[in-house]
Amino acid sequence: MRPVTPPHQALAPTPWRSRSLNLSGLAGAFAILAVLCLLSVSIGTRTTSLSEIVAGLSGSNETIAEAAVSLRVPRTLLAVLAGAALGVAGCVMQGVTRNPLADPGILGVNTGAALAVVIGIAWFGMSDPQDFLWSGIVGAGLTAVFVYTIGSLGRDGATPLKLALAGTATAITFSSLVVAIILPRADIAGGIQSWQIGGVGGATLSRTLSILPVLGAGFAISLLSARKLNLLALGEDMATGLGERVAVARLTAAAGAILLCGAATAVCGPIAFVGLVVPHVCRLLAGVDYRWLLPFSALGGAGLLVAADILGRIVARPAEIDVGIVTALIGAPFFIWIVRARRVRAL
Repeated sequence: MRPVTPPHQALAPTPWRSRSLNLSGLAGAFAILAVLCLLSVSIGTRTTSLSEIVAGLSGSNETIAEAAVSLRVPRTLLAVLAGAALGVAGCVMQGVTRNPLADPGILGVNTGAALAVVIGIAWFGMSDPQDFLWSGIVGAGLTAVFVYTIGSLGRDGATPLKLALAGTATAITFSSLVVAIILPRADIAGGIQSWQIGGVGGATLSRTLSILPVLGAGFAISLLSARKLNLLALGEDMATGLGERVAVARLTAAAGAILLCGAATAVCGPIAFVGLVVPHVCRLLAGVDYRWLLPFSALGGAGLLVAADILGRIVARPAEIDVGIVTALIGAPFFIWIVRARRVRAL
C-alpha cells in the first residue's frame, strides 16, 4: 500500500532542492519550446534558411521564403497559445474532478463549445471573431455544468468513470447535432467541417491576438487556483477541515479552465487529448504540486501542439495534416493505457 503524505507535508513549501530542479525543468521546457517554434517557422512546403527567417521576422516579403515565414509566425503563435490553454485546462479539470480521465475533449467541453459556435453561424449568421469567442466560452461552460450534473447522479456521486462516460456520450451527441445542423447548409458546410477537425492553419495575427485577453484571464484564474487544487487533492473533508470552501474552489478553478478551453476551441476548433496527455507527463517531471504542475502543463501543451503541427506538415508534404488528427493519433493510445492502468478510480 502506498504511504499517504500527511496534510501538513502536502501543503508545506517545496524544498529548495525540488524548487531548483523544477526551475531547471521549466527552463529546459522553455528552451525546447523555443527550438520547436524556430522549426515551425522554418519547416513547411518550402524550407527556409536562418537568414530568410530573420528577414521574414523583420517584416520583409521580398522572396517567397520570406513571405512564407511571415505566414507561419501567426500560426506558430496560435499553436503556442492554444496548446498552453488546453494543457492548463486539462490539468485544472483533472484537479477539480479528481479524475485522471478528465480532458476538455473527453468530457465533451470542446464539442459543446464547437456546437455553440456552429449554432451561432448557421442560425444567427454570426461572423465576428469576438462572437465566435464568447459563443465558444458559453458553450463550454454550459456543457461542463451539464456533464458534471449527469455524472453526479447516483449513489457514488461524480466518479471518474461516470464523468468520462457522461462526457463521451455528450461529445458524441453534440457532434451528431453539429452534423445535423450543417448538412442542409452547403454554403457553410465546407468551412465548418474543416474547422471542426481542429487546426492552426490559416491563422492570422489579428485573430490570434483577439483571444489574448480571455486567455490571460483564464491563465491568471487557473494559476491563482493552484493552492485550492492542492487542497482539493487531499479530499473534500480534509479541504473543508483546512478552511477551504470546496464548492467555491471548484467553481473558481473550473471558470479558468472554461475560459481557456472555450477561447482555444473558438479559434482552432475542437482539439482533443492535449489536456489529457500533457498533465500526466508533467506529473512525472514536476510532481503533484499544482503550483509547479500548471506552468509545466502550459509549456508542455504549447510544445505538443507546435510539434504536432510540424509533424503534420512533414508527413504529408506538400499537403498538411491538421493538428487535431495528429493529437488524436497520439492521445488515443494514451487514453486506453490510462483506462487500463490503476489510476482509473481516483487521481
